Amino acid sequence: MKKPAITEQPIHSILSDRWSSRAYDPDQLVSQESFLSLMEAARWSPSCMGDQPWQFIVFHKKDATFWTQALNCLSVGNQNWAMDASILILACARQSFSSNEKPNRWNQYDTGAACENICLQATSIGLVAHQMGGFDVEKTRQLFQIPSQYDLMSFIAIGYPLAIEKISAEALVKEKEARKRKPLREIFYTNQWGE
Repeated sequence: MKKPAITEQPIHSILSDRWSSRAYDPDQLVSQESFLSLMEAARWSPSCMGDQPWQFIVFHKKDATFWTQALNCLSVGNQNWAMDASILILACARQSFSSNEKPNRWNQYDTGAACENICLQATSIGLVAHQMGGFDVEKTRQLFQIPSQYDLMSFIAIGYPLAIEKISAEALVKEKEARKRKPLREIFYTNQWGE
C-alpha cells in the first residue's frame, strides 16, 4: 500500500513515500542482500567528527529464539503488529567519542540520522520500516547485555508490506489514516525565535 505525503512544496519521492506502516507480510523474509544494503545506508550517515556513535543489534525472524526475546521487549501495542515484520533492529548510541572518550552530545542526533537512512533505504527497495520508542529499555539492556555507556534509542521493524486485500478491516482503518504534519509556517522561523 502506498501512502505518499501531501506536501506543501515538492520533495523527492523517496521522502514523500516513506511512512511508518504497521501492516507487514509475515511470510516474506528480507534477503541478506537487502538487509546489508540497509546497514550500508546507516554506515554512510553523517555524524559529528565522523565518529558513527551508532551500534545496531539485528534480530531476524528466522532466528526464532532471539527474535521472540526482542519482540517481548516491545510494548504490547507494538508487539501486535511488529510480530509480522521480518527484521527488528535495536539502535543504540554510544555516549562518548571513540577517539577520546569525551562526552558526545550529538550521539543521539547522529544515531537518529543513521536510523532515518535505514528507513529511506528500506523505502527505496520496496520495504517498509517503522521506528518504535515503545519498549522496555532496562529489560532490553539486561537481556542483550548492552553496556551502560550506550543509550537505547529505538527498535525498527522492517519487512515487506502486506497486500491491501489481506489487511484486516481494523488494521486497514489505521493504515488509511491521513498522514499529518505541522505546516511549514509553524516549524521554521527567520532570523529569530517566533518570527
